[in-house]
Amino acid sequence: MKALTWHGKRDVRIDTVPDPTIEQPTDAIVRVTSTGLCGSDLHLYEVLGPFIGEGDVLGHEPMGIVEAVGPDVDNLAVGDRVVIPFNISCGHCFMCDHGLQSQCETTQVREQGMGAALFGYTKLYGEVPGGQAELLRVPQAQYGPIRVPEGPPDDRFLFLSDVLPTAWQAVEYAQIPKGGSVAVIGLGPIGEMATRIAQHQGAGQVIGLDLVPERIARSAGHGVHTIDVSATDDVPGAVRDLTAGRGPDSVIDAVGMEAHGAPGGKLARTLAGLMPDAVARKVMENAGIDRLSALNVAVELVRRGGTVSLSGVYGGTADPLNMLQIFDKQLTLKMGQANVRRWVDDILPLLSDGDDPLGVDSFATHHVPLTEAPAAYDMFQKKDDGAFKVVFKP
Repeated sequence: MKALTWHGKRDVRIDTVPDPTIEQPTDAIVRVTSTGLCGSDLHLYEVLGPFIGEGDVLGHEPMGIVEAVGPDVDNLAVGDRVVIPFNISCGHCFMCDHGLQSQCETTQVREQGMGAALFGYTKLYGEVPGGQAELLRVPQAQYGPIRVPEGPPDDRFLFLSDVLPTAWQAVEYAQIPKGGSVAVIGLGPIGEMATRIAQHQGAGQVIGLDLVPERIARSAGHGVHTIDVSATDDVPGAVRDLTAGRGPDSVIDAVGMEAHGAPGGKLARTLAGLMPDAVARKVMENAGIDRLSALNVAVELVRRGGTVSLSGVYGGTADPLNMLQIFDKQLTLKMGQANVRRWVDDILPLLSDGDDPLGVDSFATHHVPLTEAPAAYDMFQKKDDGAFKVVFKP
């Protein structure tokens, strides 16, 4: 089969690799019909080379048609249309029973001290071949795949693999009071979807921070009060002016430790320069603070007693964190990889609504053949041609 494989920094290629086969009784084989390119894939494209092997198949946002199932998979049949969650979970361990599928005890990558295995994502998460390919072996298929109806185009359901549950969890973890306020830092696919979900769930005020004009316009187009951080000298002050002087009830950090060169990385560095001196002191002398700039701004923005929800990926173990401010402001922090299956029952009915309340049908900006994936990675990182969300068609 054809698959997108990693060969080094900014070097991904379409290779011919062996077709996957049933290896365990709980496996399934899925022929991929659509597969997304995620901002997290840029980490692999740019900065996480030490944790990935040459020839590894990338991608963790696939959907397709079931072609084969193992003998212990009794919930799927050949021909079923399914979306594959990016995390691999069993559905019956202690963690899955508690809605923490991203910590599944059956697939935990214990040799790395990490949580549940992920598709297409480094040795740290099991080095499981990913979904930017024509075919995908799906472990734990007795639980993981999400059956979806025939009829609507793939884009109606594809984002159940990652974008929708990640953004949904970000909003749930933000604990926005009914009618309350939330600021979303970073209006990429996750942050933009989080603004839509917050509005859908009844947030009274949604504020979005970014510096990419197309992203700002997209969010402003559905009622988000947007702030261009590159044109604002005092971001915390601008946000407080919108929230009775005290800051929003909740802040969602949808930036995280972005890949260098991506707009998220530029946003983080811009935010670092806009932080109050007490937070940003000697910022350029300490790369750790620069990597945490979006989180530090979130801590600065949120009102006292508020909640900061982290959906952006963080990978540091020695990053300086302003615990004095977090403690003094009596903040709640909630974070983690999305527990995809936990949120499916909440989200799926909205995708069956003919009105498309979350705007998934028009969410992707580019649909390209899988054979053009290397060029699409470059385009997506540089955000050329207005690239916001790219979907590959194997």
